[in-house]
This record gives sequence, C-alpha cells and structure tokens, in this order.
Amino acid sequence: MTLPQMLAFGILGGMMLLFIWGRLRYDLVAILALLASIAAGTVSSKNAFSGFSDDIVIIVASALVVSAAVARSGIIESGLERLTMGVTRIRWQLTVLVTSVTFLSALVKNIGALAILMPSAFKMAKKSDASPSVFLMPMAFGSLLGGLITLIGTSPNIIVSRVREDMTGEPFGMFDYAPVGLSLAIMGILFLRFGYRLLPRDRRAAPTMGEALDISDYTTEARVTEMSSVAHNSIAALRKTFDHVELTGLVRNGKLNPRPSNRLVLRAGDVVILKGEPEALERTIASANLELEGQDRATITDSDSDSIGVIEAVVTSDSVLVGKAAAKILLHERYGVNLIALSRSGQRLTRGMSETKLRAGDIMLLQGPLGALPGQLRELGCLPLAERKLKLGSVQKRILPIAILAIAMALTAFELVPVAVAFFGAAALVMLTGALPVREAYEHIEWPILIMLGALIPVSEALQTTGGTDLIANWLSATAVSLPPWGAVMLILVAAMAVTPFLNNAATVLVMAPIAATFANDIGLKPEAFLMAVAVGAGCDFLTPIGHQCNTLVMGPGGYRFGDYARLGAPLSLLVILAGVPLILWTWPIY
Repeated sequence: MTLPQMLAFGILGGMMLLFIWGRLRYDLVAILALLASIAAGTVSSKNAFSGFSDDIVIIVASALVVSAAVARSGIIESGLERLTMGVTRIRWQLTVLVTSVTFLSALVKNIGALAILMPSAFKMAKKSDASPSVFLMPMAFGSLLGGLITLIGTSPNIIVSRVREDMTGEPFGMFDYAPVGLSLAIMGILFLRFGYRLLPRDRRAAPTMGEALDISDYTTEARVTEMSSVAHNSIAALRKTFDHVELTGLVRNGKLNPRPSNRLVLRAGDVVILKGEPEALERTIASANLELEGQDRATITDSDSDSIGVIEAVVTSDSVLVGKAAAKILLHERYGVNLIALSRSGQRLTRGMSETKLRAGDIMLLQGPLGALPGQLRELGCLPLAERKLKLGSVQKRILPIAILAIAMALTAFELVPVAVAFFGAAALVMLTGALPVREAYEHIEWPILIMLGALIPVSEALQTTGGTDLIANWLSATAVSLPPWGAVMLILVAAMAVTPFLNNAATVLVMAPIAATFANDIGLKPEAFLMAVAVGAGCDFLTPIGHQCNTLVMGPGGYRFGDYARLGAPLSLLVILAGVPLILWTWPIY
C-alpha cells in the first residue's frame, strides 16, 4: 500500500469515525475531510472545489425546490384527505398513507414526500384515536422504498447514475430504477401493512404547542365570483365541496342571513361566512374557486410578494382592537395588514369579520409583510403565536408545480434534455410563476446536504486516483472467489446497507459506487447490477434513526426510541436483500 493510499484511507476512516461520533454536523465533517485531503495531497488544490460544480449538486438542489413547490400547493394532501374521508380502520389508514408516500417519493425527493403527508397522518391518528407512531415509521420506510423507483427519488440514485456514466458513457435513465424499485416498494407496502404490529404501542410524542392551543374554529369570509365553481348553484352544492368546514352565514347586498337555506342559489358578489381549521378553509376556498376576503389587497411593502406572509396572533386585554370592529379600526388602511380569519373560543361567529367587535383572547390570522408584522403587532397590542404557511391561491396555481414537475420528468424520460438542465429549469419556473416564492425556495434547499456533496465528491475521487478503490475491489474479489454471481451482488448490497447508518446514504454511495464498479470490472462482470445494489443498499436504511433524514424526521413526532427502528426495520431489510438480489440480476444481467 502506497503512502497516498494510506492517507486516503486514513482520512476516510477518520471521517467515518466523526460521522459515528455525531458531535459534529455531517457537512462540517465533509469540509474537514476535504481540507485534510488537500493538506495530505490526495486532492489537488486545483480540483478541491470541483464537486460544487458537479451536476449532482444542481439536481439535488433543484429537486428540493420543486418538491417544496408541490408540498406548498396542498393538492396531494387535499386529495388524500378526500380519498380517506370514510376510512377509519387503522390497517387501511396505514395502507393508504404508506402507499401514497411511497409513490409520491418516486416523483419528489423522499424527505419532501414524507413532510407533505405527515399532517395527514396526525389527522388520521386523531380520527381513529391512535398514536401517530403507528403511522409515522412505516411512512418513513415507505418513503425510502419509493425513492428507489426513479432517478430523482433520492440522492444516491443520482450519484450512481453519474458513476455509470463515468464508466460506460451512459447514465441510468429516469425510470431505469423502476423494475427493481417498484417491485421492492410493493413488497414493502404489503409487509408494512401487517408488520406495523412489531412497533411498541405505547410510543407517543410530547404534546406540541400547536396541539396545546388546538385552534380549530377560525371564521373567515369568501366572496363568490363569476369564476367560482359554485356560482349560480345552490348552497347545497357549495356544502358538497366542504372539507371539515361549516357555513355559518351569507351576506348578500350588505345584509346578513345567518341561516341560509340549502335551496338558495349563490350569485356573484355573495359573501359566505365559513368556519373551520385554517388549512381546511384554504382547501375549501381553493376547490370552489372562491375569493378570500382581503387576500389580494395591497399591503404596505415594497411590492415583493416573497415578503408577504400570514401570522397567527392573540388580542391582549390592552390591545387597541378590544371593543372595536376590524372595519372601524381600518386595519388595512392604517396598519397595512389584512384580517384573513378570526377565532373566538367556544363561540360560533355568524357576523362578518369586519363587523365583529373584537375581544381580548380572540385569535386572528393576519396577512402582511413578514418583516413589518412584528412591529405592527406590537402597535396593535397583539402577541404572535405562529406563522401559518397558507397558500391562499387558486386551483390553477396549485396545480402548476405538479404540471412543471411532470414536464421535467417527461423531458428527462425521453432524453430530450439532461436531468440537471430539466430540473434546474423546473426550479426556475416554479419561482418565476409564483408557485413558490423565491424566499421560500432558498429556505427549502438543504444547504448542509449540498455542502457535504460538494466536499465529498473530490474526497471519494481521491480513493480512485490513489488506487484505493482498486485495493478494496481486489479484496472483495478475493472474498467473492468462492461465491456465485448472485453472492457477489448480495455482498455489495449488504455492505452498502451496513455502511449507510454510519455515514448517510449520499456519502455511502460516493464511497461505495466506485468500489463496486471496479470490483465488477475485476471479476469480468458488467457493472450495472453492482451499482444498482449500491443504490438499493444505500437507500434502505431501516435500522437506525440517523442514517437517513426521513427516519430522523419521524423520531420526535412518533416518540420512538433508537431500538424501535430495528424492530420493524430488520425484517424489512432482510426482505429487501432476499428479494432485491434476484430482481437486480433479472433486470441487469451481469454477463
């Protein structure tokens, strides 16, 4: 072993120890590994930052932006809630949730798909009086399996595709992963439908502040326009579009009708008074294409729509609003904020918001410039509770990010443009069209992941340039001499699965994929099956909460302990190994 090889292995070993230690952030560990490689001479200063210009970084960042736009649209969550409206049995709720997050993970990054559907899991758990822990870990595992189906489902697939391109001149396509990934995903869904019983039943997270407040009775006003789907239809037709929302009044020509008849036909200009949770109100207004009162009024700002947000605030006893109606206090004209919705504990509000006299303890949803809202709230004598991520958009605008994602996937599937270009363009489009404000787009980019990728690409390449991958491949070749071809593929899959909990899936692929490709070449076999084994192994960390962000994301909300993951994850990992190897060999012949 040469000195450069020893240094490359030493840096890689130190990096793995720091990952396992867990005291330093993984992006900082990657930076230290890059600096150590430069100092040791295994990475030249000229190539030190080449990783940050790699297509992988662009694809991952762009996929995160597009995923955030799809999540923000609320279309997926809204459709799922309608689908499960009558589903009350836990096993069927679990099946719907796991299936939904699995197939959504094939279209958007799996961490984004899980985040989109977690609120639905909490609502279903509340409906069936079950702990969210019944749903959350199976959903996390389903999202990992769904990520195996397409190129963009998870970062390892993108990295493996690049390694294949380096070796053969041809990358993996958008749906080249589907035969193996889709089969494993379906088997995983069937297992989780029954296997969830392996989880302890007493796991419950500590109540959140949002659950403690449990504000679920906001009242808002929405105007019927000529474009509304319920215009010229009866109130009964409007009620059919309701999603956990109650109609408490109708204002026509300035006159309030607190109990409108179902037979009453709605006209353009009518204002309906609706009561429900903010998200449910938003979905109902969007599905009926109503116009939320006040949402389009200009606010005192620099006209940058990215700075406009919605915040939840409580009226204090010293507030200037106490005893006054919103219309009289001129909230919009004097303070530059719009009253979107109002909640009063224990009371049914039937009057219009602008005419309702405010009291201490009332909860308001206010829209305005996020930078100015804290100052405006102090002036009004209100205390902020939380920022609400309400979209306040039309159905057409909510469908827009899904249409953009579909176009990007079609362009890459038919190889009309490279993956990086397609998704970079998609990310630009969702921002240009307003489907995702620029400010939110930058917030949703996981900068630590990008830093880690950019730093580790040259570190992992140092193993190749120093001949380190050849050494490991030779050792694997010697180990696999007595193994049949399927045993060699299984060896790579198990090795990737074993390493992933200690690094993370992206780092595992950066290290393992070149080794697997060299190993395949040394024993005279095609590399595709071995690269696919690395992708599957790295994407299937079911044993710990630290190997993948999806597992980490559900640990707190589900109240899980470290050992809970192996209880459900160990048999699922075994299933992936036993089914994955023959599927890989059937799809990607090694001769």
